[in-house]
Amino acid sequence: MPSINTFFDESQEQSIVKAKIVEFYFVAWAKIIISAQKKYSNYAQKVGYVDLFAGPGRYKDGSISTPLRILNRAIEDEDLCKRLVTIFNDKDEEHSRSLSYAIEDLENISKLENKPVIWNEEVGDGIAKQFDKIKTIPLLAFIDPWGYKGLSLRLVDAFLKDWGCDCIFFFNYARINAGLSNPLVREHMKALFGDRTDELTQELRNLLPCEREATIVEFLAQSLKSFGQRFVLPFCFKTQGGTRTTHHLIFVTKNFKGYEVMKQVMARQSSKDFQGVPSFQFLPSTSINQKLLFELNRPLDDLHELLLEDFRGRTAKMREIYEEHCVDTPYIKANYKKVLKQMEQKSLIRTQGRRTNRGFADDIVVTFPG
Repeated sequence: MPSINTFFDESQEQSIVKAKIVEFYFVAWAKIIISAQKKYSNYAQKVGYVDLFAGPGRYKDGSISTPLRILNRAIEDEDLCKRLVTIFNDKDEEHSRSLSYAIEDLENISKLENKPVIWNEEVGDGIAKQFDKIKTIPLLAFIDPWGYKGLSLRLVDAFLKDWGCDCIFFFNYARINAGLSNPLVREHMKALFGDRTDELTQELRNLLPCEREATIVEFLAQSLKSFGQRFVLPFCFKTQGGTRTTHHLIFVTKNFKGYEVMKQVMARQSSKDFQGVPSFQFLPSTSINQKLLFELNRPLDDLHELLLEDFRGRTAKMREIYEEHCVDTPYIKANYKKVLKQMEQKSLIRTQGRRTNRGFADDIVVTFPG
């Protein structure tokens, strides 16, 4: 593992994928938010992007990191030029200065009506309290710490509490896995897993490495959801040989539309798929008790059996079936359309509604056998 001082020496492939996920989601999210703002004049007419561990802006090989990717996309969009408010923070003064110079060097940066704000603060309860006290504009928060210091449930919740706000954070699995058995960092673990930290520590005893990972990710997801109705989607990064997990990128939102959009973004960045079902680079789970990672490793062959069981005797539109069923599974909308069409052809279901050349329409009504 590289040291923190050499992390920005080169743009590693994993870093590029991570930056792409954030960038592509930001663009899609901003379009949705701005569209809603234009319809309702009483809504705040600004959108925000906050990066708490922004880094120096460029890797030493010259390639740009996430902050500059976001600003470049904003410069290209007339609506974002007018509306975007950005805050970039890094406690390292050298990184902050480097980022500031890199931003100034961006072509057409003057098109942005709101000049990017650079902070130089330690991330912790202070920033969490600051955002917790104010009603924010719709914003996307990116929290990318090197380890786990500063990352907490309270900080994520502070960013998510208001309308239109989503959060993406870096979950350093390798260091957190070690930290859960280290009493010296107990408070950091409690900040991340909340009241269930002791329960998690007990459950991890005598588990195999693959079982530990699935259990830790499941506890994290449930801790995040305990703050309210939340959708949680993890994306796993492995070592080059594919034998060990290094970290996850965790996405959290209150809104199904955000979950749907990010699922498509992560699906496109997955290294492979099976029968059209994206891998999300997830580690195969060995226990059905670890529900999230277990469900995120099902092949398409399982989907028609799951639908027959979960919707037994029910009638619903395709869109309703998809929205209700896809959460915490790897399946995307196209998978449901394909499987329902196959089930219709095999007379496993009854359908009503219009047909198009594009396939199984959202408003087709499906009746499942009792």
